[in-house]
Amino acid sequence: MYKNVLQAIDGIEIYPLISFTIFFVFFIGLLLYVALMDKKHVQFMSSFACSSEDEVDATVGGNKQ
Repeated sequence: MYKNVLQAIDGIEIYPLISFTIFFVFFIGLLLYVALMDKKHVQFMSSFACSSEDEVDATVGGNKQ
């Protein structure tokens, strides 16, 4: 049933191409962003996962009151 409905719409074949293009451009952009990211920044951000709040505040330079 749905196949017949979709076949009746003029220009429907462009939508899968548009969605694939958007996905592909986003995926390639994300890969480039990660590949070109500053490695020191990645190492700095990875230390937040295992740090306590006091260590993070001291690293960033914040004052805990």
